[in-house]
Amino acid sequence: MNIMLVDDEDLSREAVSDFISEQLGHKVVEFKNGKEAYEAWLKNDYPVIISDIRMPQMTGVSLLEAIKDHPKGKNVDIVLITGYADVDTAVRALRAGAYDYMQKPVNIEELASILEKIEEHQSLLSENKLLKEEFNETLDNATGDIRKKLSFYQSAYANIVGIGNVGIFSLTMKSIMDICQKLHSDRSLPVLIEGSTGTGKEIIARKIHYGNGENSMPFITINCAAITPSLFESELFGYDEGAFTGAKRSGSIGKMELAQGGTLFLDEIGEMPLDLQPKLLRAIQQQEIYRVGGNRKIKLDVRFICATNRNLLELSHDGRFRLDLYYRLNVAKIMVPPLRERKDEILPLAQMFLLEFAESKKKRFRMIHPEALKILEQHEWLGNVRELQNTIERIVLLYDDIELKPQYLKFLDNDQYFPIDGGFVLESGKIELPDHPINLEAINQEIVIKALKKFNDNKSKTAEYLGISRSALRSRM
Repeated sequence: MNIMLVDDEDLSREAVSDFISEQLGHKVVEFKNGKEAYEAWLKNDYPVIISDIRMPQMTGVSLLEAIKDHPKGKNVDIVLITGYADVDTAVRALRAGAYDYMQKPVNIEELASILEKIEEHQSLLSENKLLKEEFNETLDNATGDIRKKLSFYQSAYANIVGIGNVGIFSLTMKSIMDICQKLHSDRSLPVLIEGSTGTGKEIIARKIHYGNGENSMPFITINCAAITPSLFESELFGYDEGAFTGAKRSGSIGKMELAQGGTLFLDEIGEMPLDLQPKLLRAIQQQEIYRVGGNRKIKLDVRFICATNRNLLELSHDGRFRLDLYYRLNVAKIMVPPLRERKDEILPLAQMFLLEFAESKKKRFRMIHPEALKILEQHEWLGNVRELQNTIERIVLLYDDIELKPQYLKFLDNDQYFPIDGGFVLESGKIELPDHPINLEAINQEIVIKALKKFNDNKSKTAEYLGISRSALRSRM
């Protein structure tokens, strides 16, 4: 990536520049003040900018605001660095569209992690642009029924910030998107999204927040199932100095404060610790919180959107979810039906995924055989849209053909086998090993390499697929 680095402190700037260029392999162009950086940015394309906040002539926040106000600055990812524990400045930066912010001295592991995420984000933006260009070119070249069909597919797309193009191919999903647009205009209502795993609940949450893309306020997500109970409260509410052993001297801002002016999306809300649910209820009702270990009341301006694949009412009857919180969240409720109840979406979704993966993996796939379509429509899809997407991606990875044929879908009716180089096969619940000795470390390495190739070096998807954290994946890499 081409990265612009702006800092008036020479030693700090040079150290960060050396790490980014020598250790991470990115191209870095350095500037000593925001004014020079902005003038250079106007003449050249820098998709990533890392800038100090306090600088003469033009501050980092002013640079951020100027770039985001410019027509070509929409997709620029900007990371701000400050030597001061200034929470108000950090919140202002995030509201203005900063990708993230860091404190000096810069933690190189944190910087590497942020740039890794930005690289994935920029890659997705580039892929979406190419897909749109090819789609429009195909549309221009098409005639008759093909033109009408492609026109329908194009009109059925919704572009959702942070997700990209999403196919809306049924009256059910069209109705849900219409509801999302109505809820977008009223931030006072908490929203509860219920649906099975893989139905696209986060997509719906983002649609409610961003509307048609005009919202620049922060969309902050927190997965309630991924945080240990002991850390949950400080992660959500933040903490003040000395709140607990090991706490930062400056304290830490929580996810709720980061979402000021925007949306806090609580995924898997059914997994939230029971003892914290009254505090969440109070935050929603009163729009105010206290940090852990703090005595200063903090007023909130936050929309709350929650999602779950569990029945919260049943959980409340079992004493595992507070009934009063359930009723408060249930003010605006969206039920997302499973894919097996939206069979009219299977063909267009499968076709959309097929074209996307064929493009990204340089394969020839363009259409689906009628018999293969019958198999797809008859399958239960317990993993819903995500399972369908993974199925199509697997086929494109393993085969190269013009047409997706029925024999490529045989694995849907049988136990899934995943061949690994080295002569053994993983089967659900069993492992078949060869007679000759095997190298376990080499096999682990091969699995990681293949998984990275499967997801085009997307570390987040690869880590999720392998069931490990991003940091664990980086260690293995």
